Amino acid sequence: MNKKGILILLAALLCSVAAMAQGRKGLVFNEVMVQNDSNITDAYGKRHAWIELFNSTRASMQISNVYITDDKSVPTKYGVPRGDHNTKLGPLQHVLFFADDDPGKGTFHMSFELTPGIDNHIYLFDADGKTLIDEVVVPASLPAGCAFALKQDGVSGDKDDDNVKFHPECWEVRDGAQLGYITPGECNKVESTNSSVEKFRANDPHGFVLTLMAMGIVFSALLLLSICFYFFGKLNEKRATRKKVAAIAPNHEAPHTVKGDSGEEIAAIAMALYEHLNAHDKEDAILTINKVKKAYSPWSSKIYTLRETPSRKTW
Repeated sequence: MNKKGILILLAALLCSVAAMAQGRKGLVFNEVMVQNDSNITDAYGKRHAWIELFNSTRASMQISNVYITDDKSVPTKYGVPRGDHNTKLGPLQHVLFFADDDPGKGTFHMSFELTPGIDNHIYLFDADGKTLIDEVVVPASLPAGCAFALKQDGVSGDKDDDNVKFHPECWEVRDGAQLGYITPGECNKVESTNSSVEKFRANDPHGFVLTLMAMGIVFSALLLLSICFYFFGKLNEKRATRKKVAAIAPNHEAPHTVKGDSGEEIAAIAMALYEHLNAHDKEDAILTINKVKKAYSPWSSKIYTLRETPSRKTW
C-alpha cells in the first residue's frame, strides 16, 4: 500500500473514531433508584439499586467500553464489556444497569453499590477513561422506593466538550403515584392521551371524514398502480416487438410491393380459363380414352428367370 492509501486509511479511521465519540455525547443518565424495595427485579429475582442510560440520538450506538463509576477519581471502576449484542442501543432506546457490586452475574451488573442517605455522585466516561460524557447527583433525601428521573427523556441540560455538569432543574423525584410514574427501561414521560387524536376526534366525532380519507387513499393507490401497470406493460410490449424485428430482419428481405394487374392481363387470363374449361363443349356425349402403350420392363420378362424351362425329350 502506498503512502497516499495509508493516509486515506488513517483519515477515515480518525473520522470514524471522532464520529463515535461525538455520538456517545448523546448517551445520558435518565433515571436512578437507590433503594429498590418494591420495584423491578433482575434476572435472578433480586431487587437492587439501578441506573438507566438513554440514547438520546437518532442513530444506533454501541456502548461497550464506556465506564460507569461512583468515584470520579476512579473513572474506570466499571467498564461495559464487549461481546454482548444487547449493548448496542437503538435510537431513543434505554438500558438498565443494576448497582449490586456483583459483575459476575452478567453484563448489566456493576461493580459498585449506591448508598442510601448520602448524595450519590454517578459519572459516565467514554472508552478512553478520561472524557466525561454525563454525570448525575442523586440527593440524600431520596426516599426508599422512589426514583430520581429526568423530566423529559434525554434532556439533562446544556453541555459541551469542556463543560459537562449536573443540572438539578432537569430532574425530579418520582414515587410511582402522585409524583409521577417510575419507568425503568422505558420512557420517563408517559402521555395518557394524544393531543392530535383528541383534536381530530373533536372535529370529526362520527368518523365520516376519517372514512372518506382512508377510502380516498386506498382507491388513489389502486388507480396509481393500475396506471403504472398499464404504462409498463405497453413499454415492455414495444421493447419485445423491437427485439423481434431486430432478430428477424437480417434473415429476411423486405417484402416487395405487389401492384394490381392491368385490364389486359385479366382479360388474357379469363380467355385462357374459358378455352381450357370448355375444350369438349361440342362432344359432351363422347368419352375419349387414350390408349397408352405399356412400357417394357425386364422385371416381368420370362427370359430372365433363374433357370430355363426343361424341355421334354422322348427316347
